[in-house]
Amino acid sequence: MNLGEEEYLVGASPEMFVRCESTWDETYGNVMRVETCPISGTVSRGKDALEDAQRVKSLMMNRKEESELTMCTDVDRNDKSRICIPGTVKVIGRRQIEMYSRLIHTVDHVEGYLRHNFDALDAFLCHTWAVTVTGAPKTWAIQFVEENERSPRCWYGGAVGMVGFDGSLNTGLTLRTIRIKNGIAEVRAGATLLYDSDPTAEELETELKASAMLDAILREGPEDESNLTHLSSNTKPKQPGAGKTVVLIDHEDSFVHTLANYLRQTGATVTTLRTGPSALANIQKMINEGRKPDMVVLSPGPGNPSDFKLSQSIDLMVKNSIPTFGVCLGLQGMVEHFGGTLGVLSYPMHGKPSTVSLTDAGKSQQGIFAGLPHQFEVARYHSLHGLEDTFPNDQFDVTAITDDGVVMGISHKTLPLAAVQFHPESILTSPEHGLRILTNALLNLSLQVQD
Repeated sequence: MNLGEEEYLVGASPEMFVRCESTWDETYGNVMRVETCPISGTVSRGKDALEDAQRVKSLMMNRKEESELTMCTDVDRNDKSRICIPGTVKVIGRRQIEMYSRLIHTVDHVEGYLRHNFDALDAFLCHTWAVTVTGAPKTWAIQFVEENERSPRCWYGGAVGMVGFDGSLNTGLTLRTIRIKNGIAEVRAGATLLYDSDPTAEELETELKASAMLDAILREGPEDESNLTHLSSNTKPKQPGAGKTVVLIDHEDSFVHTLANYLRQTGATVTTLRTGPSALANIQKMINEGRKPDMVVLSPGPGNPSDFKLSQSIDLMVKNSIPTFGVCLGLQGMVEHFGGTLGVLSYPMHGKPSTVSLTDAGKSQQGIFAGLPHQFEVARYHSLHGLEDTFPNDQFDVTAITDDGVVMGISHKTLPLAAVQFHPESILTSPEHGLRILTNALLNLSLQVQD
């Protein structure tokens, strides 16, 4: 927006201020409907939709963030009550989620029908200025702002919009906006303060809100000369699994193709074989022809390891020193093959998240959890589990456990075998973590063969 005299506003506001439009209501006839959308409650975006969901959950569970929006909406309802028909002021949307490039907001929607002696401009003036940028009670809050803020807000927290010839009005707050004056850009941001606000968190929130505007001003784009050389010389990094072959034995599982997809993302060539004698025959043929797989993955599956004769599969891999990684049923098969016993959970964990913690053995930089946090959330789909006290002492290290002591990861002490009880390919396990585990298995288990 060109304000003249070399002054401009460039904005992408998330918050509608006041909107008025004519409508028909069976009770009140032709009326002017006024709507506002108070925004309060903020959290940063995650790196993907799965992390976004976790951020949304944390935002919705945050009582302080809820209190912010409650206060703003109650003031907003009060503003409307001055000029609206009694009984028409209603909250039509409560703590709805809106997502933007850098952050997630909770938003309420409030409407009312103007009394016939008021119009859209009355509605606009009645809401001036938005409680989401002033605080409440408005008069005292604005007085506090005047006395304590170091510079006038000027354009910040104002509104831009249009007034229609039909009496309608549509406005938005000047938030997430850059003011340019005489070639100098200015960005402002704020946050709602309550008694239980954390000063550091509020400061970080203002920085988050300003970050997109600051990047638009400061960050180099692809058109910048210094970036063109970098882009032209940019080569695709080599994938860690490039040139490696993986055989995935499918134990009639519902997620095997997703597991194969993750393995292919490492750059490896993946062949999926349905469990049974033909799978073992195919692997033996590859060995005989000098095409021994770099790794065999034992997939999840229903039932017990004995239903799929997993011990025969593991025998073949051990005999030929083939690195082997097990998922869920694969872990259970390894436990039984080497003399351990399986237990049954008191409550099936199907599609349930759990936090796992790495043991000292699991923190090894040569293991399947190398580079991962010492605690992270995973997806579980199982009823059976390995009983740690039945493991032969000279066979396995336990590498990960749940808070209640259920074994979630194992690694053989001398052979290139490792497994997890959880599902690295599920949406409840961070894709970044799941892919890292499979990459580590492909790279690190082979080192045990070379050793």
